[in-house]
Amino acid sequence: MDPIAFSLGPISIRWYGILISSAVALGTFLAVNEGKRRGIDPEHILNLIILVVPLGFLGARLYYVIFKWDYFGKNPSEIFAVWHGGLAIHGALIFGTAAAYFYIRRNRLDFWRLTDVLAPSIVLGQALGRWGNFFNQEAHGGPVGYEFISRFPEFIQRGMFIEGQFYHPTFLYESLWNMGVFVVLLLFRRRGIAKKGDIFLGYIVLYSLGRLVIESLRMDSLMFGPFRAAQIVSVLAMGLASLLIVSHHRGLGSKN
Repeated sequence: MDPIAFSLGPISIRWYGILISSAVALGTFLAVNEGKRRGIDPEHILNLIILVVPLGFLGARLYYVIFKWDYFGKNPSEIFAVWHGGLAIHGALIFGTAAAYFYIRRNRLDFWRLTDVLAPSIVLGQALGRWGNFFNQEAHGGPVGYEFISRFPEFIQRGMFIEGQFYHPTFLYESLWNMGVFVVLLLFRRRGIAKKGDIFLGYIVLYSLGRLVIESLRMDSLMFGPFRAAQIVSVLAMGLASLLIVSHHRGLGSKN
């Protein structure tokens, strides 16, 4: 696979960057339109995205570098080489959510109302962004035989044929899971059966569940001692989000 889409003189434009930029643009479009439908000033949506995207990007890289410090400590020039891959979504979510919280609190807005608007855009962006891993031939799983990989389209087979071996296309599993989560969130939102905060917290639960399972197949997991860091974070995130959902519904029930 060629990670470079095209070149403009000495500048190489990579698929990774194109896909992430496209994900941000599409997510922004969806969030702004949903915000208008809910009577939210589009300026707040745009301000949040302008703040959250770069800080989320910084958090994604910082998280990855910290867990890979054995390598980056010896190769400091690679710390900023994000075009080689190495962005951890959990770092982006932690930094991005923190940035959103402080912006929303400072402007005296409703945190759950705004994050419910943003959640489908976030998971859709994740679904698209995973294809950047495909072009970089990273974030794949362990070795598989031709009989297994032959069930996938030919271009997936080619992309997952690395140094003479086929590998699990775990990027594809997660992309498809995230697309499914996106559809579920939209259905809940359009049918009006979700309470305030359910969409964002439901996103955390569903995304984390998929990541927990898919991570077990990957070969490049960031490790925390003998454990996969993404699985630890996923379990903690699912537990916290589930508790908040129960707490919200009990609180709403007590008001009725």
